[in-house]
This record gives sequence, structure tokens and C-alpha cells, in this order.
Amino acid sequence: MKPLYIAHALATGDGRNGRVASPDGLVDFDLALPKEMGGAGGAPNPELLFAAGYASCFHNALRLVAKKAKQDIEGSTVGADVTIGANGDGGFGLAVVLEVGVPGLPEEALRGLIETADRICPYSNAVRGNVTVDIRVGATASVG
Repeated sequence: MKPLYIAHALATGDGRNGRVASPDGLVDFDLALPKEMGGAGGAPNPELLFAAGYASCFHNALRLVAKKAKQDIEGSTVGADVTIGANGDGGFGLAVVLEVGVPGLPEEALRGLIETADRICPYSNAVRGNVTVDIRVGATASVG
């Protein structure tokens, strides 16, 4: 693979209750274990960051394929819900629900764009075969 960009981040402290920062200072904040997992909450966690990254990456891929297909997807949204849970082998796994919304675009046309976006999105390619991803279509996407 020919690199286009390399992102750097460093985690320090107590893992999920630690800190994460990038050398350029664009990322620099504490992390907290979610209340649902017995933590204090009140700060980002890896699953939240993954959800934000996947939603924005998939949305970018969708916009790219729509432009190539000359489809107007103005007002489009992509929401991501990332679930963490025990995988049955003593470890943990993730599951993702992406909800894609494009007002005014027929569902059949949107599904075609989604299929193509799923093939080119780096996050989709990274998790394919390892993480269950359910892509849903709605008039507008939501989260939670």
C-alpha cells in the first residue's frame, strides 16, 4: 500500500482511563471507561472515537461515489453505533450499525451508492470479516 497519510497517536496512563494525544496537538484529551462498563464516564472512550471515525469515513466514501454517479446527496448523514461485548473466547469484540440517510433519494439508488461506498471505505475494508457491520437506510440518520 502506498501511504497517503499517516496518523500518529499515543495512549498513556491507565488505558481506557488514560490519555490520548497526537504529536500535532489536534488530539489531546483524557479517556474514561463508560459508566455502562463500570467506569466514571464523562470523557471519550475508544468505541466513541471509533464510531466518530467510521461515521465520517463512510460519509466521505458515500459522497465520493455519489459525485462519481452524479447523484445529489445534499443533506446526507451517516450515524454509527459501536457496541463492545464479550466474544465468547475470553476477549472482546465489536459490532457496528451504520445508519445512512439521504433525503429525497430513492432507496434503490441509495442502496447502490452504499454498496459501492462500503467497498471503498477504509474502515469498512479494515473490519470486513472481523466485525459485524449492519448498514441501514433511513430518510435521515440518527445515533443512539
